[in-house]
Amino acid sequence: MAKAEEVDSQLVTQQILDILRRIRNIQVDRTKDVDAKPPTLQSSLQQLSHVSKLLTSHHAREAETLATVLSLATQTPEFGGLGLREDQELSPDEEAQVLFLVSAWLESLNSEDRAKSPPKLLASRPEGRRGMTLSEKIFAAHDIERRGELKPGDMVRVDVDWIMASELSWGAMKKQYDALGKPGIFRNDRFWLAGDHVVDPRVKNVPLIKQLVADSEAAKTDFMMTEYQGMNYTIMHTEFFRERAQPGMLVIGSDSHTCSSGSLGCLAIGLGVADVTVPLITGETWFKVPESVNIRLVGKPSPGIGGKDTILYILKELKRNTVAAERIVEFTGPGLQYLSCDARFAIANMTAQNPEQEFGGITGIFTPDQTTHDFITQRKSPRNKRNSKYFRPDQDAVYAATHTIDLSAVQSFIARYPSPDDVVPIRELQGTHLDGCFIGACTTAAEDLILAAMVLELGLQRGLRPSGAGKRKVVPGSLPILHRLQELGFDKVYEDAGFEVGVPGCSYCVGMSADKAAKGEVWLSSQNRNFENRMGTGMYAPYLQLPSLIN
Repeated sequence: MAKAEEVDSQLVTQQILDILRRIRNIQVDRTKDVDAKPPTLQSSLQQLSHVSKLLTSHHAREAETLATVLSLATQTPEFGGLGLREDQELSPDEEAQVLFLVSAWLESLNSEDRAKSPPKLLASRPEGRRGMTLSEKIFAAHDIERRGELKPGDMVRVDVDWIMASELSWGAMKKQYDALGKPGIFRNDRFWLAGDHVVDPRVKNVPLIKQLVADSEAAKTDFMMTEYQGMNYTIMHTEFFRERAQPGMLVIGSDSHTCSSGSLGCLAIGLGVADVTVPLITGETWFKVPESVNIRLVGKPSPGIGGKDTILYILKELKRNTVAAERIVEFTGPGLQYLSCDARFAIANMTAQNPEQEFGGITGIFTPDQTTHDFITQRKSPRNKRNSKYFRPDQDAVYAATHTIDLSAVQSFIARYPSPDDVVPIRELQGTHLDGCFIGACTTAAEDLILAAMVLELGLQRGLRPSGAGKRKVVPGSLPILHRLQELGFDKVYEDAGFEVGVPGCSYCVGMSADKAAKGEVWLSSQNRNFENRMGTGMYAPYLQLPSLIN
């Protein structure tokens, strides 16, 4: 038995070295290098650790990459890992998963090498250069021609940092990709494909769902994707914002709420399927530089006021598809200091432009600051911290318009069906009959879910109990957020308040799969769109700032 274990252990080591040679052209001769000979009777993951340490002195990038694989292999599934122990013997399937990660992550180094080097950032503004907005600076930093200066109306060919897709949009993108001859993708480490729109364990045997899942799983294998987490791990925007988007990046996504990552000073733009498929393949795309509008935030919000209240107030004051239309919305001003990154996420999320529109901008972007820096710094992976670039608009930047929003004037608001800008104080709709209540969707961040649970907990402690027979559902944006709620005991609070806790996904916000509101129903929802038929045919869905749920 010991001899068989030793053979298997050495076989795993040899497989890793073979992958290293095939993908990175690095040769380690185990017969000559005494350090390459692994101690006997070690587990597969211990062998992986051994090879990583072996490479440290001469191949630091490869060593770090294998250490990343080891970390992922031992991380719990709730945080995107395989949930293995370093000392355990692996099953053939587990071993295959680890070796796939080894291959994918080593290939990511080739992806990095293919990427164009970013321009050297200037310590000061060149004499004579016009004042530039935040978004213009990010476009200029990604300009393949390296002109250093851009203005609205300029055509610019740009490098793209990330591509985003859902399982639903990938189904459409795949047709474009196949029609182009399946040429491969530019970076296997910068394609974020999340199963969230219509997948759900309750409908896993529906033929359309099975095909969407199969297409996504095939993409993982064919492209050797490093960041793939499968179905119902996260709403596509949630964990991308929490762990991947960085200030100064340019992100393209096949979903209108790609703009959510603008909360971190990242220029994140949603486009159509064809416009996203091509940069997935080539690593670049083009834009006509748009105008920007400046939303200057001043004042201090009252306690309990969050990002959803703020964007509803902005919609109330400025209306949808008006000042933001065909423009990038930049958020600046001293009021930023009072908004967490989660609050900024909700605001950026609802600047979206699509055929129906919320605020109606091309995207929204916040000037990154110390709050942004602190948020990025607490991430687990060094890879997702070290590419940040903290651009700021010039003081004399030219905006199409500037509008001042006083955060001290923001109340707990609600938007009435069927328009996101028909906004009134929540007290005006107290007493409305409800058939259901939904807390979820990509606009609802961890902060909102925790605050809502705290309010519900306080109500339960005071002896209040759910009234009426309506449906109640809460859907956390990701498994890490669900894990945090469980750590705090808030999943139990939601259940005690009559809520079903669902798996991460779009759920009622798209009303296309397992969760649909029935015709004629009236719902209260924390989602971002209350358009006709959004949650289901013929239903009514106002918005809610979550901490007010107990009112």
